[in-house]
Amino acid sequence: MTAVATPDSVASVPTTAHVSFIHTLRSEWIKFLSVRSTAWVLAISILIMVGFSLMMAAGMTFATDPEMTGGEPLPADPSVGIMVATFGYSIGQIVLVVLGVMRISGEYATGQIRSSLAAVPRRLPVLAAKAVVVALASFVVGLVAVALATLVTTPILEPHGMAVDLSDGDAQRALLGVPLYLMAIALFSLGIGAMLRHTAGGIAAVIGVLMVLPIIGQINLDILQDIAPYLPSAAGERLITGDLAETVLTPWQGYLVLLAWVAAALIGAAVLLRRRDA
Repeated sequence: MTAVATPDSVASVPTTAHVSFIHTLRSEWIKFLSVRSTAWVLAISILIMVGFSLMMAAGMTFATDPEMTGGEPLPADPSVGIMVATFGYSIGQIVLVVLGVMRISGEYATGQIRSSLAAVPRRLPVLAAKAVVVALASFVVGLVAVALATLVTTPILEPHGMAVDLSDGDAQRALLGVPLYLMAIALFSLGIGAMLRHTAGGIAAVIGVLMVLPIIGQINLDILQDIAPYLPSAAGERLITGDLAETVLTPWQGYLVLLAWVAAALIGAAVLLRRRDA
């Protein structure tokens, strides 16, 4: 005999039920951490950045020895410590480009994005939650890496008068600039990945914009030289490298230009996410 469900026995769903952004964010965070390779990739990126700083510090100490240089030794200068502590960001950004692109392109490849968008039909909270997760992870990676790099290279450089002066404003800006720059690059990569929906294509596009275009901009062509300072990497790096001779942008102006690139990528991703089918 088949039991007939009565109105009282059927679970009612409130008409106001919806998935809050906090729930969406929690879901994205769980997905981010559930991939075992994520922790390894982030840890390896930190080790790589710290390792390059250590190698740079060793090279600087050799440069202070007249017998090694065969000439005038490198003078004591705390700015060397800044350069050494922040040296690894140029390598670390490649890892975070891959991480940012794959955070969404991987879901398109597996079809998981359909489940995500079915659970959150408004779609934009999904992109926003992914952006928060990527921003937090990349900022923490950059912060931990530059802190460890400073910690392990200071004993090497201090006897030569090259250690970072943490009370100096330029040093503070450069050290903070590493996680801020890496966070922006990861978000830019997320936006490009969301627009292209293809892992290899997204990574190639971002690497091209960050590394290939600045090299092309060094060619003696007036239009390229005029544009080069406003490219994402060239502008954002101002926050780390500081004021150099004949620079167009100040450090914080350069970072604002980078944020404008990030905003353009995420806005483009949001528009296409709303308009295209999953």
